[in-house]
Amino acid sequence: MGDTLRVGLVGIGNISGQYLDTLPRLPGVSLVAAADLDPARTVPDVRMLRPEELYAADDVDLVLNLTIPRAHADVALSAIGAGKHVYGEKPLALSTVEGREVLAAASSAGVRVGCAPDTVLGTGTQTARRCLDDGMIGTPVAATAFMVTPGHERWHPDPEFYYRPGGGPLFDMGPYYLTALVTLLGPVRRVTGLASTPRATRTIGSGPRAGTEFPVAVATHVAGVLEHENGAITTLMMSFDVWAANLPRIEVYGTHGALSVPDPNAFDGDVKLYEPGREWRTVPTNAGYRNAGRGTGVADLAAAVANNTEHRANGTLAYHVLDIMESLLHATDQGQTQPVTSTTPRPTPVP
Repeated sequence: MGDTLRVGLVGIGNISGQYLDTLPRLPGVSLVAAADLDPARTVPDVRMLRPEELYAADDVDLVLNLTIPRAHADVALSAIGAGKHVYGEKPLALSTVEGREVLAAASSAGVRVGCAPDTVLGTGTQTARRCLDDGMIGTPVAATAFMVTPGHERWHPDPEFYYRPGGGPLFDMGPYYLTALVTLLGPVRRVTGLASTPRATRTIGSGPRAGTEFPVAVATHVAGVLEHENGAITTLMMSFDVWAANLPRIEVYGTHGALSVPDPNAFDGDVKLYEPGREWRTVPTNAGYRNAGRGTGVADLAAAVANNTEHRANGTLAYHVLDIMESLLHATDQGQTQPVTSTTPRPTPVP
């Protein structure tokens, strides 16, 4: 393995376009091959292989796993079994059982696991992290996190997987918010909440299958309360059942002020600070990867491999986020608080 991490992409779906836009401008990575179960899907000017050929390729160091959620663990294990590092789209796996299998296999093979979202490595969340680390709002005591939308079937041409296990607002969008919250406030030790599925079916709103009705198999409105290990309490709402709202994305409340954090589904955005006796003000950008895009976490992993340091969008963090989500759904099913048995260090800040 040289200084450049050679990447093989598996899964040429909707999200792959954003990675393909970013990868060519990232240091330390080079896209050398791609694969998809559908042979009609290709990447221009990139060598196309079958998935099993890509895993075995001598010139692939890392498999970029952009498949649908139910395939995440299988693809990761295939890549790890071939001695490759793996970086995948979120969630890490459909369950903590699968997630533990992936991490154990990687540890045994001596390879790394990375996982989206890497949006938290951009200037938005990282500037907010810097504000907290510098004590600008005192000790954090609480936070709120809201992601509300009418549902992805309005715009996605094949939205069914969003409404199957591994989908829903919590597993689809929750990783952005929970990864940001853990980055800002640290790991979570227990959760409680409620969930509902107001509509049994959804209807595709765009593309060649517009008008097609399909069943919903997951909760589409989830409300939770998270207790972080540092004592801060987060109120969380993830919903595919809200047409419009004026809610903030993430806010953090401290003993000496408050912080407004931009959309964790984006890499940048304004961070706003409130201090008693002053108006809300925008904090100058002072941390994070500038002009970042999806795939920045792959470059961060490549740099960590080269420098023998820990990459930030790592498997331990992704597993803890998965554990939070699974524990929250268990809490909604059982009507009682659930412990989150895993933990993770806060990733090191991006200067």
